Amino acid sequence: MVYWDTFGPSQTDSTLNCAINRAKERSVSHLVVASTTGKTARRAHELMREHKLAHTKLVVVSHHTGYREPGVNEFDPGIREELASSGVPVLTTTHLMANIERGMSRKFQGIYPGEIVAYTLRMFGQGTKVCVECSVMALDAGLIPYGKEIVAVAGSGRGADSALLLRPSHAHSFFDTEILEVICKPRVLKG
Repeated sequence: MVYWDTFGPSQTDSTLNCAINRAKERSVSHLVVASTTGKTARRAHELMREHKLAHTKLVVVSHHTGYREPGVNEFDPGIREELASSGVPVLTTTHLMANIERGMSRKFQGIYPGEIVAYTLRMFGQGTKVCVECSVMALDAGLIPYGKEIVAVAGSGRGADSALLLRPSHAHSFFDTEILEVICKPRVLKG
């Protein structure tokens, strides 16, 4: 396990390299990468080719359309096309932990189970929470196999700074998800 002294985009290449190396060591079939604009996804794809990680499939999970601004998708369409032409799927869908409950909490000023789970996972860092969330989303979309170990990569805002080896479960059986290893994460969680 590697701890970073900082969080955010400055750790992207190091995090991706740690994740790719662990995927190689464990012969993991899927690498799930969170990417808002596509830059981290593009870099993951480049590094996987450099490492000759042919047996591992890259799956990208982006923010849902309207995440920051109604009707706007933040993922660069050129990068989406570039990845698609290489056979890399980009999943853009409602976030597991920011679904209808978020709308209810904003409207009625309460807290609901999905938010409690999200805040609990954030105790280990934003990237840890996003790794778990994106893995379940990718599984529910049928982009990764059920019951298999995968490596997930995510970050704290932009870039990547966290990687986990995990066995995700579907949203309806979320608590059956197993975090098997923390590959890397920031030691500092807040600026």
